[in-house]
Amino acid sequence: MLNPPLSKKTLFFAAMMLIVLVASIGYWQHLQTDHNTKINQPQLPTKDPTAPITPLKPIANLDPKVVSLGQQLFFDKRLSKDNSLSCASCHNLQTGGDDNMPKSVGINGQIGALNAPTVFNTAYNIRQFWDGRAKSLEEQAQGPIHNPVEMGSNWQEVISKLTFDKAFIKQYKQSFSLPISAQNLAFALATFERSLVLVDSPFDRWLKGDVNAISGQAKRGYEKFKSYGCIACHQGAAVGGGLFEKIGTLNDYFADRGGNITPADLGRYNLTGEEDQRHEFKVPSLRTASMTAPYFHDGSVWQLREAIAKMGWYQLGIKLTPEDIGDIEVFIQSLAGKIPPLEKTP
Repeated sequence: MLNPPLSKKTLFFAAMMLIVLVASIGYWQHLQTDHNTKINQPQLPTKDPTAPITPLKPIANLDPKVVSLGQQLFFDKRLSKDNSLSCASCHNLQTGGDDNMPKSVGINGQIGALNAPTVFNTAYNIRQFWDGRAKSLEEQAQGPIHNPVEMGSNWQEVISKLTFDKAFIKQYKQSFSLPISAQNLAFALATFERSLVLVDSPFDRWLKGDVNAISGQAKRGYEKFKSYGCIACHQGAAVGGGLFEKIGTLNDYFADRGGNITPADLGRYNLTGEEDQRHEFKVPSLRTASMTAPYFHDGSVWQLREAIAKMGWYQLGIKLTPEDIGDIEVFIQSLAGKIPPLEKTP
């Protein structure tokens, strides 16, 4: 027996349901596309004076063989043109992850334009370099190698040296297939740098509930750090590294510093040409600040107390008292975690 024909009312209802279904699918796809766009193109955090500081955690799922290879490359002077410098030359992993110099020295005694930042906790940075020109650690790893003032080399030269090293080839083959590629070398360096997270600081232990992990002065310093507004820029697990800010927001840093303004002083303006980004730099992490003097992009300040006072004045418009400065200094000292042991002494 044949089925009876569908009524007009039934057909109309079915058509409406189909339209709703198609529209819902389209809207869901739109949401997914928008969500993916936000993931692939992260926005800079909004300055938030109430943002919390959270404990640092190691980066998960790092291949130990790639980490080991990256460590070997980090200490390998063949990455420089004249075989005189390695990454470790400017980033001492036994101290604060920098070189404790106003400006680093490259091949042939050339002086760099900016103060070398620490290599510790860089996995938590939103971008790399003071001006944020590198979007990833892989991209950052290539910068010094190609910079004529730093290592003055290139991947072709580096690979040609490494190819004749049987021990290196053996280690490389444990993680990657031959031939050696620049992409894999950069990935190994970046993976090693991601392993350099300084966990278990006194302040983090205090955050986790150990009430005796830091002193009363450090606790006062933390409260002042929040109440004065320092935490608006120095926030998150790295206590910085998550956004960009103009140096001299409320008072003129460069007028008081004196001397000529160099291209390096222009910060993100060199990348974007946007006037409102002139003198804008990535906010540095304070996690290792007690170990990485001198301070600021120009390496012009040697004492942490002086750096705190200057930031209070130029960024917040506040003349901090000696007591305030001392309390905040002790708080910052409590932020430094334990330097991880290397696989072996290079």
